[in-house]
Amino acid sequence: MSQNAVGIASLALHLPPLALAVEELATLRGAEPAKYTLGLGCKTMALCPPNHGVVEMAATVAERALARWEADGGDRDRIALLGVGTESALDMSRPLSAFVADALDLRGALRSYEVKHACYGGTLALRQAVEWRLSGAAQDKVALVLAVDQALYAEEDPGEPTQGAGAVAMVVGEPTVAAIAPISHPWSEPAFDFWRPVGEAFPRVQGQLSLDCYKRAVEQCFRGLVGDRDAAAVLGAFHALCFHVPFPKMVKKGVFQLGEAFGWSEADTAALYRDKVEPTMEWNQLCGNAYTASLWIAVARALAGLAAGERIAAFSYGSGFGAELLTLTAGPGAAAAPWRADIEADLAARRLITSDDYTALRAAESVAAE
Repeated sequence: MSQNAVGIASLALHLPPLALAVEELATLRGAEPAKYTLGLGCKTMALCPPNHGVVEMAATVAERALARWEADGGDRDRIALLGVGTESALDMSRPLSAFVADALDLRGALRSYEVKHACYGGTLALRQAVEWRLSGAAQDKVALVLAVDQALYAEEDPGEPTQGAGAVAMVVGEPTVAAIAPISHPWSEPAFDFWRPVGEAFPRVQGQLSLDCYKRAVEQCFRGLVGDRDAAAVLGAFHALCFHVPFPKMVKKGVFQLGEAFGWSEADTAALYRDKVEPTMEWNQLCGNAYTASLWIAVARALAGLAAGERIAAFSYGSGFGAELLTLTAGPGAAAAPWRADIEADLAARRLITSDDYTALRAAESVAAE
């Protein structure tokens, strides 16, 4: 690994304290549970109680990442950039980063801002931090990058079983956990596949268009990575291929789009999905769609336990639409994977609620929004 490599010096995750099994939601909505479990690939959706929203999730996950970094000799005075990717903004002007900085008591010679591009926002914040370091402008400073969201849809909306919430924090500096390659592969096209107009509580979704955009973005970004080389050989060299996970079945459709584009047999595509993609979504299935955090939850799962030098790919997608494919190389801190403890602690502490609890929670949210 190059001495000038830039990447993730510390990594942390956080899931909120409530969850609903999708079978409970299916019963409530009069749907067959298999429609959600097999048709979508979902298991449980993480939910936020009234006193634990995006600010609390962001502050919790940031403290976890910073505590590990400080235990290894890090100093908070070195943080000169705080970037928060989210589509769960609390204010149309004041950035979510300001709420988080207040909670963390971060102030001073610090660039603090929010990044918005649907689910792609966390990746954009990360790329900005990486490029800031690579440019030399950072000098010896580091960045704290957060991806945090709560995904909620109107009750009885087709997207309701894919709901979720979660947060990821990354200290960007020395590549202790993973180095991030300076070259990435972006693709974007303007589209109204998923959007939330100002003043509306829930997003609007053109489901088929969103799937088509996602599949096209997967193909174009991976074509950028492969170039004129043999696609099977290029992708076979990665330990894992991570994707933004709106729901697991959508990822599978994206992978099969790749197989079709590269002329693979269905059996070969299925093997790639089974071996290099499906295992990365283990934690996503336990929290549902966490928007900006979704890809990075999958990346955290893929990095956990890797030997230094092993590589993974990470495909980010945000409706509207923008996408980017990054490549990461595991550092010496990946093998121990201390962020596993975050997931274990949160899963042990969280409460699985009933459909009645869920109905009451949504009713309380509606009253609070009025």
